[in-house]
Amino acid sequence: MSTIRVEIVSAEQEIWSGEGTMVFAPGIAGELGIAPRHAPLITRLTSGDVRVQMEDGEQQFFFITGGLLEIQPDLVTVLSDTAMRGEELDEEAAQAAMKRAEEQFRDASVGDQDYADMKAELAAWAAQIRAIEKLKKIRG
Repeated sequence: MSTIRVEIVSAEQEIWSGEGTMVFAPGIAGELGIAPRHAPLITRLTSGDVRVQMEDGEQQFFFITGGLLEIQPDLVTVLSDTAMRGEELDEEAAQAAMKRAEEQFRDASVGDQDYADMKAELAAWAAQIRAIEKLKKIRG
């Protein structure tokens, strides 16, 4: 079976590097599916999960807070400000942070930029919670 090299990098470090048969990533216009020999592409990513299908059928699961995706026929690179492995996701902490962010958003009287920042933070926490739920379904 044909594979593609995948590199997932955050601002701080390389998170994962390996080979996969398929990569799924949260593009700004919807989920992207990337197979080996995909046409070159650069696009923005939104907050959400990145999944790498392995040759044995297993999946590597990651959460990113947006970023850039670069696709070459033999390499997929995910560049994100923040990226975490699926096993690092903490549902309880994400739910608590989402609740705090919602309360701050509701109680705030802020300018346009603060409003946009708070809205983006809420969206990122909501995406992390959705990713955790998806991971739980995958792992059963």
